[in-house]
Amino acid sequence: MKLCIAEKPSVGREIARVIGATAAKNGYMEGNGYWVSWTFGHLCTLFEPHDYTPEWKQWRMELLPMIPSTFKLKLIAEKGSMAQFEILSGLISRCEEVINCGDAGQEGEVIQRWVMQKAGCKVPVKRLWISSLTEQAIKEGFANLYPASDFDNLYAAGSVRAIGDWLLGMNASRAYTLKFGVPGQVLSIGRVQTPTLALLVERQKAIENFKSEKFWELKTRYRDGVFLSTKGRMASEETAKKFCESIAGQDLEITKVEKKKAKEHPPKLFDLTLLQVECNKKYGFSAEKTLQIIQSLYEKKLTTYPRVDTYFLPNDIYAKSPEILQGLSPYAALTEPLLAQKLRKSTKVFNDKKITDHHAIIPTGEFGAASSLLLEEKQVFDMVIRRFIAVFYPDCEYANTTVSAKVDLSAQGQKDVEFKANGKVITDPGWRVVFPSKDKGDDEEKDDKEENVLPDYKTGEHGPHKPEIVQKQTQPPKYMSEGDLLKAMETAGKMVEDEELRELMKANGIGRSSTRAAIIETLLKRRYAYKDKKRILPTPMGIKLIETIPNKLLKSAELTGQWEKKLRDISDGKFAPAEFMVQLKNMVHSVVQEVIRMNREVLDENTPAC
Repeated sequence: MKLCIAEKPSVGREIARVIGATAAKNGYMEGNGYWVSWTFGHLCTLFEPHDYTPEWKQWRMELLPMIPSTFKLKLIAEKGSMAQFEILSGLISRCEEVINCGDAGQEGEVIQRWVMQKAGCKVPVKRLWISSLTEQAIKEGFANLYPASDFDNLYAAGSVRAIGDWLLGMNASRAYTLKFGVPGQVLSIGRVQTPTLALLVERQKAIENFKSEKFWELKTRYRDGVFLSTKGRMASEETAKKFCESIAGQDLEITKVEKKKAKEHPPKLFDLTLLQVECNKKYGFSAEKTLQIIQSLYEKKLTTYPRVDTYFLPNDIYAKSPEILQGLSPYAALTEPLLAQKLRKSTKVFNDKKITDHHAIIPTGEFGAASSLLLEEKQVFDMVIRRFIAVFYPDCEYANTTVSAKVDLSAQGQKDVEFKANGKVITDPGWRVVFPSKDKGDDEEKDDKEENVLPDYKTGEHGPHKPEIVQKQTQPPKYMSEGDLLKAMETAGKMVEDEELRELMKANGIGRSSTRAAIIETLLKRRYAYKDKKRILPTPMGIKLIETIPNKLLKSAELTGQWEKKLRDISDGKFAPAEFMVQLKNMVHSVVQEVIRMNREVLDENTPAC
């Protein structure tokens, strides 16, 4: 018999149905030469310190750092998990081959291999690697199983990541707790958690230290168009008034009219982080809630694998795209014009070089389960569908108009005062017809006045105008929303708005798309951060913790991002896991020694959070 191991019972039963294993047994399905069983997510975990030696159960500085010579696995002490492992272990001992049907990603690889390792698996192992749970995808996956060895680097990266988090988390948390904590309090330090908290603290301090300054701008209105002086901000009201008075009663002359045609590409398809950002902005969903919803849509066979970090599709999806579009029958008004002709194929969408483990999140083309979706599931499903449809539409075409003007003061022996006005007119909406008028499909904030229509000005015309000065103030940075924090994590703390630059910086982002939501939830659970409506802010305790940590690598998103890059390189076979472990152990040694040398100042977690 061949044993298939899925990551969840629901997924296992769907696989069993497709391959003909229809007889229900205790903890598995049987039939057609297969056993199909499952885990409940993680069944195994790394040893805790006291599992290695009773001495490490004591929290004493002289016992740090704790670095086991070999890292070991144990079962999670939960009755249901332990019972399911016994079933799996028995099946593994009797089968002729194991087919790893875990989620097709790094975490899924670690979950399955730890179970097989703990069970002492000695039979050949193959890997099912699919991007959706449709019947067609499962059948194609079983027809093209991979050797398990193809994913050895992926497993190495996941395993080293888990060990690295253990080493740093266990040792740094104990060191800081022993030095700065109060009785009954644990100060939690994490490889990704701490630099993420630091991002919130840095923003908080930037807001608190910001000093607002007044400035004045000179504007004028001419034939229903608003022109802004090219002098920009003026620090003195007196100076602004002087310019305003000097041009009062003088004609404004149009000196140049420029009209440039431009195109706007369809918005990128969703990776997980971008979907979480958009759902937070549009519906106020937390990153964790969005992940739960898109995971549910995946398990209902409506969308593809969600825990992805790319916006692109492989070229082989292009041939399947007409069938997917045809399956989106409720959107026929949008898909029929596309299906009537050859579909657009852009390298900004289809690019094999941009694909690693998985492609962007798209609909599968199946709509059967959509009628029973909850409202929030419908909202997310609709976003995914519209993004997919939009990439086949033409670019949006528009005209940018820039009008230059001046007030001639040569008769007064003064320099001319120059003005400019800008307007944007959409001439062909292209892909924008796919989205409701208030949802342009962009993942960045857009100016609602983008269609500001200027009068038809002619060079050389002139006439009376209405100048005025406007007082304004410089504004502090905005508090982060959860979406802002996700983007900052993705780009190692750099607030980058350009999509292509963000894509390039992903290799150095902190955390993974699949784990960032859990990191944010951990900060909230441990009372290092709290939510205020859509904003997420650090608590006094969180601020104090970051202030206490001198080690830059522990709290720098940029430096931690460099470590993340090494983990990705391990997955790609470009960096040796052993070298990473040497560097990590050296870092843990230095962190502990650094804490020992520091002066003690208690961090009180009872400080009000807000």
